[in-house]
Amino acid sequence: MNINDAELIEQLQLSQVPAFDGLYWKYHEAVYRNIFKFVKEETVAQDILQEVFSRLWEKRYDLKPDQPVSGWLFVISFNLSVSHIRKRVREYALQKDLMAMTDDVAAGTDNLQIQEAQYKLLMEGIEQLSPRRKTIITKCKLEGKTYAEVAEELNISRHTVKEHLSAAMSILNDYMQRNGEQRYVLLLLFFLNLPDQF
Repeated sequence: MNINDAELIEQLQLSQVPAFDGLYWKYHEAVYRNIFKFVKEETVAQDILQEVFSRLWEKRYDLKPDQPVSGWLFVISFNLSVSHIRKRVREYALQKDLMAMTDDVAAGTDNLQIQEAQYKLLMEGIEQLSPRRKTIITKCKLEGKTYAEVAEELNISRHTVKEHLSAAMSILNDYMQRNGEQRYVLLLLFFLNLPDQF
């Protein structure tokens, strides 16, 4: 039986472990790919992945079944990845500008208000897109699928996926810069704009 995400979230909030397992197996590869694109280290990416899903269990009562869990996972993985990069930059004393830009964001990794604001901004931006572009950006950016996988699912060419994604990112970038707080928008956009797997 195919259970949708809303049902899985409802079951997760009843502390049903199979629901957690279902979400893990559905999203762990995509979340890992998004993290790895940012941190570039397998071991670190695995550690962050485990932390993301630990947070999912810990914060299960804060989730809303009618909102995409993929977006929530994306925001949490983004914050944890930024936190790691911040620590690494500090250790090697590199790129002072990046340090200044990441301090506020990384310091707020556990700040629910910042996470909610990021999530809200991301979801609002995606809602501005056409249905096809919304589907493509969700699959490529939030679920971490390759162009080839999305092209096969939607029965279109990889080039068409790339064109739709490029247009969607342009609209999303503009929306987020106009409507978000500068302290976290820049890095969130950087994270979204990391190269995809073609």
